[in-house]
Amino acid sequence: MAIAAPALSAAEIDALNRRFESAPPTEIVRWAVETFGDGVSVGASFGGASGMAILHMAAALKPNVHVFVLDTGYLFEETLETMRRSVPALGLEDLQVFKSRLSHEQQAQEYGSALWMRDPDLCCELRKIEPNRRALEGKTCWISGLRRDQSEGRADTPIVSWNAKFGVVKVNPLANWTENETWAYIAANKIPYNPLLDQGYASIGCYNCTVPGVQGRAGRWQGFEKDECGLHT
Repeated sequence: MAIAAPALSAAEIDALNRRFESAPPTEIVRWAVETFGDGVSVGASFGGASGMAILHMAAALKPNVHVFVLDTGYLFEETLETMRRSVPALGLEDLQVFKSRLSHEQQAQEYGSALWMRDPDLCCELRKIEPNRRALEGKTCWISGLRRDQSEGRADTPIVSWNAKFGVVKVNPLANWTENETWAYIAANKIPYNPLLDQGYASIGCYNCTVPGVQGRAGRWQGFEKDECGLHT
């Protein structure tokens, strides 16, 4: 059963963005949890520092907050291990894993092998966007760890918006934080994070589409004019 969402008009969303532009992320997360209650869902990749900071903030306020992770079947073992460590470390009580409806073999049979090398957009659609849609079914608010300094395409990320693709209010509490501020929060709160971030990876996704030693999201989908999977566009 869908959880009724508080009605937010365009004017109210504009007002919230003005209000939160100078607010600490913890205040924004608190507003989302208090406003949407069990309708809140936190998307977690267990790859980047921002997502770990958001998980810490949300779980501190609501240990049973719904957390979902998209397991594409191509996640680094370090990413999976970070997820396993984070459940007890952050006190996550409701973490759910969503996978593609297609196995690797089924995807290869239907679309050909190594789809990510020929049509990464379609691969992301099958292994991330469609599962993300299922993860948010019945939810009214999606909390994400996007930051404006992560890429040129994210430079105008709003703190609060209506996300028509998934039919939820989307909240990006860390939108105006810097990478340094994020890492300072991680260190101050002793939050676990993906060890690949200490090994030259700036952005961590699927192991078949991610390379180390490249700044920002440019280390993803090299050889393609693509730096987003489609979840946030």
